[in-house]
Amino acid sequence: MFTIEHDFDATVITLVDEGSPHLQEDIIISAFEDCVTIEQVDPRTDRVQKITLSLAQLRDISAALDLPEGIYRLVDPKSR
Repeated sequence: MFTIEHDFDATVITLVDEGSPHLQEDIIISAFEDCVTIEQVDPRTDRVQKITLSLAQLRDISAALDLPEGIYRLVDPKSR
């Protein structure tokens, strides 16, 4: 299950892990104008762990999900 909320400066997606007994903590993804953050509570420390991705890193992750093993570099066709 997931929710989507549109705040003033970000779109916030919350992923809720529903399922078998090995459930993970909710993940909160916040998409800002210049970056994306991913947050999850670490149940061992009870602290929020946060990762910040640039938009270029997010683009690369998105492309990587559809590619086989290998090393890649995305090139903007406009920059040629």
